[in-house]
Amino acid sequence: KKRKKKMAKRATGKIAIKPKIQPPIESNFIEQTLKILKNAFKEIFRKNAIALSYEELYRNTYNLVLHKNGELLYNTLKSQLEKRMKSLVNRIKIESDENFLIELVRCWEDHTTSMLMIRDILMYMDRAYSPHNNVPSVYELGLKLFRDSVARSNLIKPRLRSRLLYLIERERAGEKIEITLMKNISQMFVELSINNKSVYEEDFEQPFLIASTDFYRLEAQNFIVQSSCPDYLRKIETRIREETNRISNYMESQTFSKIREIVFQELLIQHYQTLIEMEQSGCIAMLRDEKYDDLNRMFNLFRDVNLDKELRNVVSNYIRKIGEALINDEEKIKDGSFIPLLLQMKEKFDIILEKAFSNDKQFKQSINQAFEAFINLNPKSPEYISLFIDEQLKKGQKTSSEQEIEQILEKVMVLFRLIREKDVFERYYKQHLAKRLLLNRSVSDDAERTMIAKLKTECGYQFTSKLEGMFNDLRLSTMTMQQFNNNLKQRNIELALDFSVQVLTTGFWPTQPAAACNLPQEIATCCEYFKQYYMNIHSGRKLSWQTNMGFAELKAQFVKKHELVVSTQQMCILLNFNPNAIHNNAIFTFRELQELTAIPVHELKRSLLPLACGKIKILLRETRDTTARQINEDDKFTINNKFQSKMFKVKVTAMSSQADSAPEREETRSRIDEDRKHQIEAAIVRIMKTQRRIDHNLLISEATKQLTSRFMPNPQLIKKRIESLIEREYMARDPKDMKKYIYLP
Repeated sequence: KKRKKKMAKRATGKIAIKPKIQPPIESNFIEQTLKILKNAFKEIFRKNAIALSYEELYRNTYNLVLHKNGELLYNTLKSQLEKRMKSLVNRIKIESDENFLIELVRCWEDHTTSMLMIRDILMYMDRAYSPHNNVPSVYELGLKLFRDSVARSNLIKPRLRSRLLYLIERERAGEKIEITLMKNISQMFVELSINNKSVYEEDFEQPFLIASTDFYRLEAQNFIVQSSCPDYLRKIETRIREETNRISNYMESQTFSKIREIVFQELLIQHYQTLIEMEQSGCIAMLRDEKYDDLNRMFNLFRDVNLDKELRNVVSNYIRKIGEALINDEEKIKDGSFIPLLLQMKEKFDIILEKAFSNDKQFKQSINQAFEAFINLNPKSPEYISLFIDEQLKKGQKTSSEQEIEQILEKVMVLFRLIREKDVFERYYKQHLAKRLLLNRSVSDDAERTMIAKLKTECGYQFTSKLEGMFNDLRLSTMTMQQFNNNLKQRNIELALDFSVQVLTTGFWPTQPAAACNLPQEIATCCEYFKQYYMNIHSGRKLSWQTNMGFAELKAQFVKKHELVVSTQQMCILLNFNPNAIHNNAIFTFRELQELTAIPVHELKRSLLPLACGKIKILLRETRDTTARQINEDDKFTINNKFQSKMFKVKVTAMSSQADSAPEREETRSRIDEDRKHQIEAAIVRIMKTQRRIDHNLLISEATKQLTSRFMPNPQLIKKRIESLIEREYMARDPKDMKKYIYLP
């Protein structure tokens, strides 16, 4: 038991561990070790490292650091490197300009190689001493010393900067330089920056950018005086390309955006206005001469520096200028070349948009706005566009193939989209379409329906519903005439001539109050038969004869027999010259013809003009002014007995479609204004039904938005229609807020 107790006491006792005592080092160990390492450094600097034992040198470093001599070793290395830097400076400074950079790069490469070897030897110091004492690592120390003592030495830095900028200047002048050498120098600056690029930026990039600014400023001043705009732009492109290659070859990518900005600032931004306005080669000259490549170059360069807006303004103003000159040219308007020239102009700028401006959306919008601005300066533009379409869809035009007509219609639709008063176009188009259909002058039903389909796609069903109704009337008229002829056969009635009637719905066709016209007895009888038949079937309807919209075929004896295709009114005129006519005169004055036919004066003039002044002169005219191509009320007319034509069937077509006269246009405008009142009121009522209560300004805005597809309403006109609706109790002002309206159901 006593023995067990002793063992227990021993088991619970404390155990003491004595520290290992480092063996004492010899008194001259530090000096000998430092001497060995110094010699090793020197051998490395002399490129004799092959004879060194790295294992032994590493062990020496380990022992020094282990025995708390890291600081001594670190300072010894620093001292050796400082001496080394002085020797390198002495080596570099004696070199000529041609070899200066070569020697600098050689010294730099030798130094970095040496530092890598020394770092391997002193690896333990880097791990055990440097981090804990907040000092640079071995390799980093070598970089800092080289940076401060060599690269930034007063003997090296100015010369280094000067030499680099000189070589870049020579390269810009077209000479070849040593790219690899420049790349090595640039990389040296980057490595000397140590974890950033401050040395590269301060010692290379900044001087480079400053020198480049001066260089390009001077070059721009000299070159812009000597060069045309295209040549100058090509110079900018070349310089940008050169700088891009320079950055790629031997500079850091971060410099590209900075040098690019300098090139654009000095070469382009400072002189863009001068380039645009160059008289013989600027933007206007390029547009005029269709220099697509040069315009595209200008567009790309200006877009790169956000100057494309200025370029768009120049193009837009140019379009407006030549467009306004075109719409103010009375000669071109009179001879009918206004719309064709407008189409050519639009096609030209569409090509420019594609080839020069890469179909840029903002440029496209700017060009369209310019066209829209000057086209709508002329209130007659909708009428002229309709007239042009009328000419294209008539029989006998050169563009006879469906494909050609389709292409022309597509081009015209571009102009149609630009006009603001689409309701004016609709009224004129309806008039012209009616004449083509009723006089059987349409090139084809397919072409007509194609055009209507385009209008429907553009403006909706409401825009074309009446036009489609016109075609439906013609289809029903054909059926009605078949039934009428069958009825005559059943009644054993034979008409004295071939007679055809087209029954038109008043709301669809541009009919006017029936103009008085004394029809020949034979035709009057036919009309009476048809009226009796039609009214028996449709007792609630009313027929009014539109003699200004029909046509007739007459057999005539001149030198030879001919068949004349004329309008109904022209037929009434010509029948008065028959030898067996009641008024058997050889000569009739204008006033006499007006009394005999009862045709209104302006209609009579329009009918006589192609008979007496056109290519086919059925009548001869005596007038005081033989050069005038208009009918005067004191003119005299006689039949042209010597009339000849190679064709048996002669169509006396109306003179080329002409714009309305001033009174006619005034009458048309008054009808359009009346229609607009109803359309504005309808829009207001639709909005009020939806909103029930609405602010005045919002109502104006919404009404304008709804009506813009047909015309651009004047806010004052909308306000008047609001007042009219209030008077008629469709709506009222809100008693709580007089600036608001409420709907009255």
